[in-house]
Amino acid sequence: MNRKNLRIAAPAAMLALALGLSACGAGNEDSEGASPASGETVSGTLNGAGATSQEAAIAAWKKGFQTANPDVTVNYDPSGSGGGREQFIAGGVTFAGSDSYLDDDEVAAAAEKCGSDIVQVPVYVSPIAVIYNLDGVDELNLSANTIGQIFEGKITKWNDAAIVADNPDADLPDSDITPVHRSDDSGTTKNFTDYLDQASEGGWTGGVVETWPVKGGEGANGTSGLVAAVKGGSGSIGYADESQAGELGKVHVKVGEEYTEPTPEAAAKVLDTAAPVEGRAATDLAVDIDRKTTEAGVYPIVLVSYQIACQTYEDAATADLVKAWLTYVAGSEGQEAAASTAGSAALSDAFSEKVLAAIETIKAA
Repeated sequence: MNRKNLRIAAPAAMLALALGLSACGAGNEDSEGASPASGETVSGTLNGAGATSQEAAIAAWKKGFQTANPDVTVNYDPSGSGGGREQFIAGGVTFAGSDSYLDDDEVAAAAEKCGSDIVQVPVYVSPIAVIYNLDGVDELNLSANTIGQIFEGKITKWNDAAIVADNPDADLPDSDITPVHRSDDSGTTKNFTDYLDQASEGGWTGGVVETWPVKGGEGANGTSGLVAAVKGGSGSIGYADESQAGELGKVHVKVGEEYTEPTPEAAAKVLDTAAPVEGRAATDLAVDIDRKTTEAGVYPIVLVSYQIACQTYEDAATADLVKAWLTYVAGSEGQEAAASTAGSAALSDAFSEKVLAAIETIKAA
């Protein structure tokens, strides 16, 4: 599958860092998981936790990285984005995966724990599909306003006038809608509610949250739990990483005057207008996404999932291990492994270089 290159603007400091380290970064990308400092394999145990959306990609990354480094064991607890960030800040894991970037208070707490700046880099980009299970309806179009009203519990029947307006040729039943949401703290929820908050024009009033704010509907833990709940229900609808949606129906979302299918290529396009979060260190590549685009072919419900590490570790062995892992994940081999296994969009060479430059700064205290 061809992947459209992702282009995200970087702050001037980040650009300077990338240019200064580009030669080293390019060498790292070809190292297949070898230690960036020595060019040799690394060893040890690396513990991480966080986003369930990264599970399939991490399985592929672990396979490739541990094959290149047979004395390494990588453990990852898919506890959800919020859980991963909490464990990282508490010092319980060496790295975290998160579908939402650390907020300013979390950055301060993490930096205090690390004794240094953090390295926070996008490594996994994928559309969030609005998934549904409705007999006899193989294709479903919905606007942001309608999606917001469904998940807020304002629209409760599948043949509601708003849904009919988006699907004039569909045979919509007079049956109840069962919205399914994440019951755990979830970066996927934060990205999904960010889209609803920006684009629904008042259809959603719950704000941008990681913890689901609306009473009613059905809660499910983790991405796999939500997908299973939608699959096991009748007339159910939810939201999940597109790569894990399986055979469930996937809503085509209204963008401008057209309806766009959730694909990695369509999701990649929305990042063309993403802006760096202000006031962050050069090694923190957090970005804000414009969900209100009206450009045809762009899918705006997208998650940019990060891996988060310290810039400084107490010993050289840990620093080398973390650096080698992140170098593999963000490099061409790791990105292609995630794209083929998890259906994500591979980082472009240019953006991967910026990520690798940030990773290269990881060192021992």
